[in-house]
Parts: sequence; C-alpha cells; structure tokens
Amino acid sequence: MADPIKLYLDEDALDRDLVKALRSRNVDILTAQEAGLKTVPDEEHLNYATSVGRTVFTFNRGDFVQLHTEYLSKGQNHAGIIVSNQGSVGVIIRRLLKLLDACSNTDMQNWLEFLSNWR
Repeated sequence: MADPIKLYLDEDALDRDLVKALRSRNVDILTAQEAGLKTVPDEEHLNYATSVGRTVFTFNRGDFVQLHTEYLSKGQNHAGIIVSNQGSVGVIIRRLLKLLDACSNTDMQNWLEFLSNWR
C-alpha cells in the first residue's frame, strides 16, 4: 500500500510479544515508552500520535471512544484510533494485519476502528 498506516501503541497496548510480532512483519510502530510518554493522559497520547502522523492502537476502549467523540464534536482532527480487546497476540496480529492491508493512513484520519470487526 502506498500510504501505509503507522501505529503508535499507547501504554495499555505495550505487550512485548505484540510489539515483537508486529516488527517482525515490518509494521511501522512506535511505542509510548519509546516516545517517552509512559504514564501521560490519554489525550496526550492522541495528540502526540496525531502530531507525528500515527494511528493510536489501544486496549483502552472507554477513554479513546470518548476522546474520539470529543474531538469530532470540537472539530479537532486526529490521525485515527484502533481499539482492540485484550487477548491472544496471534488473533490480534491476524486481525490487525487484515486492517493494515485494507486501509491506508489517509483512511484512518479522524476514524475510530474496532479490531473486532476484522475477523
């Protein structure tokens, strides 16, 4: 894909096996820890990811669904949010790779996607 999705994994999604599996498949990821943003509020994660053109990947459904709604109601832009349930790394990777293959970075702008839709 010409405009691949670049991911930012917030601290809720910092699973060493997940990070390793994504990188072994050449997925462009940046973790909150690598960005020096561990333990910051969720809004800071979203703002940072947007500033560097990355889609947030998180297990924190409640807070990020709320942030997405707030951003849209205020006319604020974000670079996208992918919400996943915690579970098997294999299942998460399989679903995430389907999404990454089907969608572009541009597609994700101001978009909230639930990984559970990608079976």
